[in-house]
Amino acid sequence: MPIIYVVIIRSFFSFFILMLFIRLIGKQQVAQLTYFDYVVGITIGSIASTISVQLNENTVASIAGMAVWTILAIAIAFLSMHSIWIRKIVSGEATVVIENGKILENNLKKIRIPIDELISELRIQGIFNISDVEFALFEPSGKISVQKKSHKQPLTPGDLSLNSQYEGLATNLILDGVLLTDALQSLNLSKAWLKHQLSKENLKSFEEISIAQLDTKGNLYVDLKGDKAYYIIPTQK
Repeated sequence: MPIIYVVIIRSFFSFFILMLFIRLIGKQQVAQLTYFDYVVGITIGSIASTISVQLNENTVASIAGMAVWTILAIAIAFLSMHSIWIRKIVSGEATVVIENGKILENNLKKIRIPIDELISELRIQGIFNISDVEFALFEPSGKISVQKKSHKQPLTPGDLSLNSQYEGLATNLILDGVLLTDALQSLNLSKAWLKHQLSKENLKSFEEISIAQLDTKGNLYVDLKGDKAYYIIPTQK
């Protein structure tokens, strides 16, 4: 058999083996990526690529290696859930880098983060004045968490003793020109009702709509395909 066909077959096989093992490890690889997760993912991916193109490597042995790494990752994740000590070793812990507007240089040195990178991360959070920060911590995932000083935090309705209404998730009714009938049924609405609402803005075809969302207040947001206008249609009227 030509080598190119062997590579294609092995690549196809290793792709689905890799997908299976990553699924076994769980969503933490993506949702809460730590340095440990990153190394494990890279290693398993490297073994999968070895199966794909290294024709002189033993396929069964390579799969066994992937399986061992997967089992160890699952075991460590399980133990981390039940042991703070193991969790700290594997994932690390948050490091305070700013306290009451003061940069803690020694802590920055411990995690090897330069001050200009800290300032850059603060700007991403919308903070341009370090004196506005009560606490800032670098999380094990590498992200920064910031708590502003109380007098620098935005007011909320609770601060003003104002009543606020519940605002849940909007429901997609049309997506990329396709009517989502299940979503309509979940809200006890009909296709005729939706067409009536769209007709208020002279919209006649679902195909011209990129997305249509109904929020919990009864407002229908409609965005047309292409560089066209969007509409907010009150459905309670």
